[in-house]
Amino acid sequence: MALAVLRSRALAGLAAPEVTVEVHLAGGLPSFALVGLPDTEVKEARDRVRAAIQNSGFEFPQRRITVNLAPADLPKESGRFDLPIALGILIASGQLPAKTLDEHEFAGELALSGELRTVRGALAMCAAMAREVESRRAFVLPLDSAPEAALIDGMTILPARHLLEVCAHLAGRELLQPFAVSPAPSFSRYPDLAEVRGQAPAKRALEVAAAGGHSLLLCGPPGAGKSMLAQRLPGLLPPMTDAEALETAAVHSLAGSFRLEHWAQRPFRAPHHSASTAALVGGGGSPRPGEISLAHNGTLFLDELPEFQRGVLEALREPLESGQIHISRAARRAEFPARFQLVAAMNPCPCGWLGHPAGKCRCTPDQIARYRGKLSGPLLDRLDLMLDVPAVDEAELTSRTAGETSTAVRARVTAARERQLARQGKPNARLMPDEIERHARPDAAGAQLLKQAMARLMLSARAYHRILKVARTIADLAALDHLTAAHVAEAIHYRRGLAE
Repeated sequence: MALAVLRSRALAGLAAPEVTVEVHLAGGLPSFALVGLPDTEVKEARDRVRAAIQNSGFEFPQRRITVNLAPADLPKESGRFDLPIALGILIASGQLPAKTLDEHEFAGELALSGELRTVRGALAMCAAMAREVESRRAFVLPLDSAPEAALIDGMTILPARHLLEVCAHLAGRELLQPFAVSPAPSFSRYPDLAEVRGQAPAKRALEVAAAGGHSLLLCGPPGAGKSMLAQRLPGLLPPMTDAEALETAAVHSLAGSFRLEHWAQRPFRAPHHSASTAALVGGGGSPRPGEISLAHNGTLFLDELPEFQRGVLEALREPLESGQIHISRAARRAEFPARFQLVAAMNPCPCGWLGHPAGKCRCTPDQIARYRGKLSGPLLDRLDLMLDVPAVDEAELTSRTAGETSTAVRARVTAARERQLARQGKPNARLMPDEIERHARPDAAGAQLLKQAMARLMLSARAYHRILKVARTIADLAALDHLTAAHVAEAIHYRRGLAE
């Protein structure tokens, strides 16, 4: 047989389109041609495959070898095609039978010794197989990539350590055994809110943000506890559903950062303020997810917010609204989910001590204006809550009285979130204007209070809707169906810092 046809998968964002690997052997001078829009990593497979075949005890055919990766207009990258290319050469040269090829898909990078190395995106590829392939082919993968792929229910994952094991399986001599894993999603231990001394108003704002999925900006002097509060937000969020856990794991699988022990954990991403736009939103010649996608269904914490480059912060505006990021290149386009909860922290002035009781600040009004002017109005308008976090006084810091634990707060947050899902099927932060009119309409006193606040603070239409969404969350925490003036007043209080 001079032709072999196998199946594998490419990656295009979270999508994993099927790739047909066609290997043809013909007469003529020995050569190895690889076509089908391969990237540099794929082109280098020629040398890896040759060495792996020879070191596995097979004969590398001295013929004209043509490998086609179809469809031809789909870019191919990474070393995941090494395994199907090697198997195709062995089958086309008659060293392996081709009986069960239609029952399998293959992905794996080959070492020169023939060992199989882990591949990026195994979970995304397996999820695509589960959606698209009615016959449910078995997926042959490197052993290290099998645990994440096996998270997809109903799929047959055949792990292998070496090219020889795959060859023995196809020859029927020694079949690969299906890999099975049953992760036990458990709420992992996050830092406890009780460790934060004082800061009762900030803790309340954190609870409101967690209950409704709202974005939060904390402003205060150094050492006030802004970072401590942000780090405790994931521990206040409800446990992840299986669908959320799978989607988050698939994104991390694309980045090569997924670990089984992270299953069902809310991500907490805290990039340094020197991060580039591509690092934050994703990108590259072959688009990969950035920090906002790696924080999907979790928290993105931006400390020292004004120190980020302005262009980096402006890139957050669309994902904050849409929950997705679309990355377009000349030849490629990728879409990644980005439903993250933004928590940002900043100092009130360049030196950080404005408003401190010790009177340490020596910043001029112009310096303070330039510092705060690094944050654009459109970005601030997209934040739901802003709160001043004052310095903790000595009495609160040395108090032995334990604060409320994350477990207690999480119970209220979970109950409020369940009310939202039962009422509208989504958190309050994601309500559309027509849904706000149905589910977040205040009473007469609340409407009058909001009207006065709009006129006095000169709030935008977006701010109007965000105040109502926060008020709806506050009412849900109180287990009330109707919005009152008290709920609207608290929501306006959280918004005042954005308008002043």
